[in-house]
Amino acid sequence: MLPRRQDYGVKMTGGVRGGSVINFRTTVNSGSGRRRGSSAVLPSVLTFLVIVASGGLLLMIEKGMLNSMETPPPRGSGKRLDFIRQVGRHGPDAVDVESQILQEIRNRTIRTMCSQKNMPHNIWSLSPLQRKTVLQHILVNDQYHFLYCYVPKVACSNWKRVLKVLSGALESVDVNSKMNHHSDLVFLSSLKPEEIRYRLKHYFKFMFVREPMERLLSAYRNKFGEIQSYQKKYGVEIVKRYRKSRAKDAPIKGDDVTFGEFVRYLLDEDVERMNEHWMPMYNLCQPCAVNYDFIGSYERLESDSAYVLQHVGVPPHIQFPERQTWYKPVTTETLHYYLCSLPQKLLKELLPKYILDFSLFTYPLPNTTTQHCRH
Repeated sequence: MLPRRQDYGVKMTGGVRGGSVINFRTTVNSGSGRRRGSSAVLPSVLTFLVIVASGGLLLMIEKGMLNSMETPPPRGSGKRLDFIRQVGRHGPDAVDVESQILQEIRNRTIRTMCSQKNMPHNIWSLSPLQRKTVLQHILVNDQYHFLYCYVPKVACSNWKRVLKVLSGALESVDVNSKMNHHSDLVFLSSLKPEEIRYRLKHYFKFMFVREPMERLLSAYRNKFGEIQSYQKKYGVEIVKRYRKSRAKDAPIKGDDVTFGEFVRYLLDEDVERMNEHWMPMYNLCQPCAVNYDFIGSYERLESDSAYVLQHVGVPPHIQFPERQTWYKPVTTETLHYYLCSLPQKLLKELLPKYILDFSLFTYPLPNTTTQHCRH
């Protein structure tokens, strides 16, 4: 029997968190030269943020209106995600300005959304399952007083390497060995309630996010294309459920799950009980319940990671590791191919499950109109 469907990445709980009216003057008021250099970013997100700030998105979620949503064209020039990926190629001043703007927009969006009625205001207002999930994904470093909420498929293995080097469990972040994702790490869930409260109040808290569909595709290609345990645990069941054309007596290995079959499986999953590799980032880290000091981007991984390490006072010789040589990135073209290959009906049903990841972390919805997909 299939589990209960839950289409959205938020489960309403009690509590109200204070917020403020969005005001972009502070974002661009850092000098006339910088204002001109950063003005190109704002038009592509202003309209989107006005909608978010109005609280209309939450109303749509509550009323189920997003089930019949039309995928909009990209904002502005339609190249914002490419711009975010490439922003590090500009000069240091431009990188600094763009980083500040994106961080400020993201922070204000989260504050505005999280101030809405019935959104959680701290981890104790979450349901037991929600609280368990987030506490099991926040790693603790007491020496440098920081908390890191890890999101699978957003460079979390490399961040865990950094934490292990800081604790002395690893000699170097460049050690080429299989990562044990649980040993030599301190999870917030292992501490007593009073210890949890103290660290949430006094420690520097950060997480990293990634374009939601790109993260989903990365998980699909990695887990079903390379990891046999996932093929056996999830792949076999997915093929049994969703492949109508298969021969009944044919052996099932689970190593040939199509992206469409994977998406159909996700549509029948409760977001709060998903595997962490495809659970929405919102549900993993609960940014309304945890007041993060910094939310970095996978698209700006190198510069954002360097900022965090410098901010918490890590010695300069400890650098965020470079990507492994075998790493296969999800390119814009690859993502375009997979999304455009999906039936439009499937994509329209999928997006609401990840709508809070798009809205809170200010990623534009993917454009898969017929005209766009022809190219």
